Amino acid sequence: MQTNTVRSMRFWAVVAAALCLLAACSKNKNPDQPAKLAPIKSTLRVQHLWSAGVESGWFGHGAIARLRLGLGLAVEGTRVFASGHGGEVAAFDLKTGRSIWRTNTHLPLGGGPAVRGDLLVVGATDGHVVALNAANGKRLWTVLINGSVISAPAITDNVVAVRSVDGKLRGLSPVNGHELWEAGQDVPSLSLRGTSTPVISGDLIICGFDNGRVLAVNSADGSQAWQATVSAPHGRTEIERLADVDGPVSVAGQDVYAVGYHGTVTMLALKNGQTWWSHKASSYRGLALGKNAVYMSTADGQVVALNRSNGSVIWRQAALRYRGLTAVAVSHYAVITADFQGYVHFLNKRTGAFIARVRAGGVRISNPPIVEGNEVVVINDEGRMSAYRISPRR
Repeated sequence: MQTNTVRSMRFWAVVAAALCLLAACSKNKNPDQPAKLAPIKSTLRVQHLWSAGVESGWFGHGAIARLRLGLGLAVEGTRVFASGHGGEVAAFDLKTGRSIWRTNTHLPLGGGPAVRGDLLVVGATDGHVVALNAANGKRLWTVLINGSVISAPAITDNVVAVRSVDGKLRGLSPVNGHELWEAGQDVPSLSLRGTSTPVISGDLIICGFDNGRVLAVNSADGSQAWQATVSAPHGRTEIERLADVDGPVSVAGQDVYAVGYHGTVTMLALKNGQTWWSHKASSYRGLALGKNAVYMSTADGQVVALNRSNGSVIWRQAALRYRGLTAVAVSHYAVITADFQGYVHFLNKRTGAFIARVRAGGVRISNPPIVEGNEVVVINDEGRMSAYRISPRR
């Protein structure tokens, strides 16, 4: 365990050093500043319902801990689940925010939670994967894999799929955590700080990788069904060649949508990975699907809507540039994203115009909002949750 942790820290120390070097080289070149927010006319009612939180403390690893983006929210029925980097996992009532249970895993959590039925799974940066009973928080099993976990697992009745920073996708038994199979891709010498969350579709598990590829494997044995290139590395330097697919893919019917950094947003065939269309884009977040559109936040902070059928641009909202946007979420009323100052932005699905804005404290929100019916829940990087109900203004 210690060897695994040291290797992980060394690897990400190299990444942090490279990013610091890039920032230092750019400090005298007028780096892009976050866009200032202009007043908007609100046409959507956003009512604050409740606030709650989980312990977000860290084990003394300093600034590296602040790069972790894997801890979001999960909803199952009337419960919302959250976890903190300090090891706490908690369940809350979705309607009221009332605490149902809290469990301290005493682990440096980095990925999750994921929930299906009564099984809740979280991953840790030291390679531990923990399963809890979602009804009461009781620990069911703990296993150690050879790789840090900084994205949420995915769960079916027969397998828990876990992506780790060593380029591996592992299938674990939901019963006891025993490793059933392993698949993966080569890891470039330099990559972004993040890993894609696996997505379940029928008998397939689909996941993005740091080499710009999307891999689909059979959930029963991990055998490869297909792979496709979404973001091909290009350029002279390692930084220019960053091509990670860090956001989860989105699946609708027989279509798979994926986006990569320095690459494209691409529509693939679920059956064989064939590319139907691609549109030049750069994003390290995931995608969200509407009835006729695919929505994304780009690496430079634009929110874009594309036609799901052919990839043509429907609208582009550029007023949030360089504000460190989360991936977007889609509700019946709006496209929703949040930023580095804790603002939650609501955009018209048809035009991209702003229709509401609220501030959930002053701390960065790194993970996408969760939408459940007319309710929206966000969690900031300090583990503070805020829930809202949205409705049209009369």
